[in-house]
Amino acid sequence: MLIAIISDIHDNLANLEKCLIWCQANKVEKIICCGDVTTLETLDFLARTFSGEIFLVSGNIELYAERELTPYKNINYCGEIGIREIDGVNLGFCHDRREVTQILETTPLLLDFIFYGHTHKPWLEKPGEVMVVNPGNIAGVFHQATFATLETKTQKLELKILTEI
Repeated sequence: MLIAIISDIHDNLANLEKCLIWCQANKVEKIICCGDVTTLETLDFLARTFSGEIFLVSGNIELYAERELTPYKNINYCGEIGIREIDGVNLGFCHDRREVTQILETTPLLLDFIFYGHTHKPWLEKPGEVMVVNPGNIAGVFHQATFATLETKTQKLELKILTEI
């Protein structure tokens, strides 16, 4: 199964649309969003355009309320921290790198990956047994627009540069 990991959309609908077109063409089944969607209009666009399941954590500048997510049946809202097993891969996700420690301390699962956003900069590190990954940002703010993909069967992780897809 192919999963896309996105973060920090900041209402850039043009870049989000380009990402979602790529996701559809490449049969992405699920999206993990590490926050900073920003407005309900952008969240609505994401939920209507991508038909698969979306796992969402809150960012630091969201302008929508949790209760406004109820109509979106394909959005699985996780609050500040998400921990899920997807197709045999144990995943944690959050918005801020500082929450990675909290994920590691609270989960009973042996995680394979933890994804976070906030810095807008793609980053990859393995400080212990878990691969910690920042997919960059969809908005293209401070750094070029990027997202990541994870193939669950092989656990192959790739960074996608939006201008190159």
